[in-house]
Amino acid sequence: MKASLYSVAAAAGTAAAQQSAWGRCGGKGWDGPTQCVDGWTCHSYNEYYSQCIEGSGSAAASTGTASTSMKVASSSAAALTSSAVTSSAPVASSSSAAAASSSQVASSAAVSTSGNAATTSSSSSSSSGTVKYAGVNIAGLDFGCSTDGTCTVSGVTDPGDDGISQMKHFVNDDGLNAFRLPVGWQFLVNDNLGGTLDSSNFGTYDNLMQGCLDIAELCILDVHNYARWNGQIIGQGGPTNEEFASLWSQLATKYADNDKVVFGVMNEPHDVDIDSWADSVQAAVTAIRKAGATSQKILLPGNDWTHASMSVSDGSAAALNKITNEDGSIDNLIFDVHQYLDSDGSGTHTECTTSNADTFKSFGDWLRDNNRQAMLTETGGGPNADSCLTNLCEQFEVLNNYSDVYLGWTGWAAGAFAPSYEISETPSGSPGSYTDQPLVKQCIVGKFTGSS
Repeated sequence: MKASLYSVAAAAGTAAAQQSAWGRCGGKGWDGPTQCVDGWTCHSYNEYYSQCIEGSGSAAASTGTASTSMKVASSSAAALTSSAVTSSAPVASSSSAAAASSSQVASSAAVSTSGNAATTSSSSSSSSGTVKYAGVNIAGLDFGCSTDGTCTVSGVTDPGDDGISQMKHFVNDDGLNAFRLPVGWQFLVNDNLGGTLDSSNFGTYDNLMQGCLDIAELCILDVHNYARWNGQIIGQGGPTNEEFASLWSQLATKYADNDKVVFGVMNEPHDVDIDSWADSVQAAVTAIRKAGATSQKILLPGNDWTHASMSVSDGSAAALNKITNEDGSIDNLIFDVHQYLDSDGSGTHTECTTSNADTFKSFGDWLRDNNRQAMLTETGGGPNADSCLTNLCEQFEVLNNYSDVYLGWTGWAAGAFAPSYEISETPSGSPGSYTDQPLVKQCIVGKFTGSS
């Protein structure tokens, strides 16, 4: 759930047209639609970015805030505030030079947080112990991606040495062991659909990956395109399954010999035909295995922004349950889920209203019944909010109780996000003297290491 800067003048249409739900509707340099469809309001987050949000438009904050389906990200560089969108709802992230302000939004589309996933007949017996993996997302190379799969290559903010030093801190000082490294498809191939990995751009990504591999137990390669390329759905009128498989074949070839690498097939698919999407995921899985990456974990993403609360009810779980390795097995094919804790499940508000206990118990029962496992790769909340300190910790307690089926969690997000970002997990300070956000210390770290 995120939407990384939609700094494209491309959001087609004239100012007289109406922008779709979650679309960009204003900001410095914007010449697209400024009116939203009925029931949606154009909300300004800062002078550079406005977005269509549901209802009256009273988002959690106005300046630099991320509203439903986005999160605000700010680059750590100097005095630059950066906002980019990255997840389940279109938000734009602009990384202009010098005095520019770029705000990255990262969040998934609003969904019900009642926690009522489909029920199963299995009992909610708890598993003793703790999940195997915990960490955070190291964002930045996904900046510039909006939820329609439009990613501007120039919109990225390379976390670089800062991101690597953060990972070292999280491992050495906190005891975390897993990181998710999001990146836009366009960046990897330098905007050449169907082309080979761009040596320079992939080199930038690989530098971050190698920094992770040097210290962590798990490094998730996340393609952050919402099942799309420039507005067109993979295998459903957009890029062909063959083009998608080609991307994953190339990526898998690069990391086939390293079992620490996890292949995150796609960030937050939404509004797709789930059976057709499962065919696209199968094409990626087959390509990865044929490239020689036969033992690594692969994360399978469902519809509806991969919300755990909807995985069973929307048919994602059933469709993804049919995907297999080349030999027909399901070894190391892991369900990828996201879930936020705010009022609409978007991850764009600083207060948390639910622990998602019912959601993770119910989906955990489904996983047990079907002998499957899942990993929660995006979650989070206001880093200082008492409501989030309570609810996120309770959520992780449920995952620990189901540690036989939940592998772990990676919170959203650190990396190029500034510590002041509304749901930031970026530590303050500098290498050697970092201070963790309270939410990170108490929940993401505490419920993994047992320190809280």
